Amino acid sequence: MLLAMDIGNTNTVLGLFNEQRLVHDWRIRTEVNTTIDEYGIAIRSLFDAHGFFVADVGSVIISCVVPPVLNSIERFCKKYFNIQPIIVGPGIRTGMPIFYDNPKEVGADRIVNAVAAYDYYRSATIVVDFGTATTFDYISDKGEYMGGVISPGIMISCEALFFKTSKLPRVEIFARPPSVLAKNTIASMNAGIVYGYAGLVEGIITRMRNEIGTNLKVVATGGLAALIASECSLIDDVDDYLTLKGLRIIFERNKKNP
Repeated sequence: MLLAMDIGNTNTVLGLFNEQRLVHDWRIRTEVNTTIDEYGIAIRSLFDAHGFFVADVGSVIISCVVPPVLNSIERFCKKYFNIQPIIVGPGIRTGMPIFYDNPKEVGADRIVNAVAAYDYYRSATIVVDFGTATTFDYISDKGEYMGGVISPGIMISCEALFFKTSKLPRVEIFARPPSVLAKNTIASMNAGIVYGYAGLVEGIITRMRNEIGTNLKVVATGGLAALIASECSLIDDVDDYLTLKGLRIIFERNKKNP
């Protein structure tokens, strides 16, 4: 089986594929100081809890935007799986031309999302990824990565309110606020974050559409995608597994023939 690993600034998402089918996925916190043996204990425990074994893994592909973690993860794969993982980065065959001033600057996760979105829609698409940062990436109808937007993520905004104000509490965002006219501080913050962020997303998508000058599909992914998408009429689909699917596609394009 194939283990796909998407290492983000806040969370690491793992997906186990049997051929093209995603059989299970997990989400763990990204910790810069985690040792290779701690990764081994954590991942073996996750596997054991769902009836999988380390020996089941025949290949690994990794997307990582946290360079200090990558070395440990690569060594972990060699020690526990006896596998040299495929790392998404320069030199990897993605099947997608990258029209960026410096293609090496584009986060691996953004390219992976773009590959998955074009493989599914086969049309001009905007991918909105609600991660630590929120990214908006445009893929042309020819399957070309054309660039996009990076904005502060939702939880970064929440933490900024807490750390930079004396009286506002830390809030967790889980559900749609009942009203934009809130009657207490926490409800006011929830409304400001959710509805304010929905406005940001719709504003950026509208500007991108106007600049591109064509109709586009818009797909959202990431932890809070479903919540914000429910308040954005411009988001067509939500796919929680878009990045994992993209990793599987890129693996297929790079695996060695027997």
